[in-house]
Amino acid sequence: MKTFLVTGVAGFIASRVAELLLDAGHSVVGVDNLNAAYDVRMKEYRLGQLRGREHFSFHKMDISDKCILEMEEFKEPTFEAVINLAARAGVRASVENPWVYVDTNMTGTLNLLELCQRNDIPKFILASTSSIYGSNAPLPTPETADSAHPLQAYAASKKGAEAMAHAYYYLYDIDVSVVRYFTVYGPAGRPDMVMFRFNKWIKEGTTLRLNGDGEQSRGFTYVDDIARGTIAALKPVGYEVINLGGHEVITINELIKILERHTGQKAKVKHYPMHPADARANQASVDKAQNLLGWEPRISLEEGIGRMVAWYDENREWVKEIDTN
Repeated sequence: MKTFLVTGVAGFIASRVAELLLDAGHSVVGVDNLNAAYDVRMKEYRLGQLRGREHFSFHKMDISDKCILEMEEFKEPTFEAVINLAARAGVRASVENPWVYVDTNMTGTLNLLELCQRNDIPKFILASTSSIYGSNAPLPTPETADSAHPLQAYAASKKGAEAMAHAYYYLYDIDVSVVRYFTVYGPAGRPDMVMFRFNKWIKEGTTLRLNGDGEQSRGFTYVDDIARGTIAALKPVGYEVINLGGHEVITINELIKILERHTGQKAKVKHYPMHPADARANQASVDKAQNLLGWEPRISLEEGIGRMVAWYDENREWVKEIDTN
């Protein structure tokens, strides 16, 4: 049995990574500050699925606080790896408060890299983002595409975290996998993301707020595929940046039609201007993930959206009250 430190463990992706590690017989130490970046009831729900499971323990703390380096529990036993999935995410919110993005995504990453260096933890996984590729990326986008021109503080802070991880790889020979995620969705997803919002708005008869003409496109990725890829990235690689993204790309207008079919209800749509922080399209090239990790996405959009809608229906009594702002 191996022991892993998983940060942001109450988050959408990290909670699923923790579940899969526990299912495989490993031990997980989870960290999360349970902040109110979005409705904390969703984080409490995910954490509740982990609490009480054998070999899982939880610490409520902020990775941007340097006290994480002094935690005795983080020195013994030695972790097999630190899986840093804690982040301030969201391109639009980062325009309003860029400081907290720097605190969590850059300072927090530095603290965890220093934890690895001080305690001889050999492996570090950093969750990054497709937003790092900016507005003019080739489609599908390879890892070699330009990432030096971020459009907002979120992507800029992730680029800074990637650079810091490379410095610790170079200085201390910490093995680093940077996994760049492309538009993740699924059950218990982030309520500020398009899939959750649209599902809820259509189901509850609320007017769907659509930025732009709806012809912008995304390569959506089911959360289980992302979690599997993240765990596969525990493989020793030196320092590598690896895209994890979906194999099906659709427009937002097409997404609305699929959700209408699965919910059995018609969307009431109101258009708003396109947000300047949003990219027009994204689509991952995952050749590197296939060749290096043996990974590829498995869950189709039809199956994934069906699972997500079914989860919403099963939990509708409380989920319908979740704030999507």
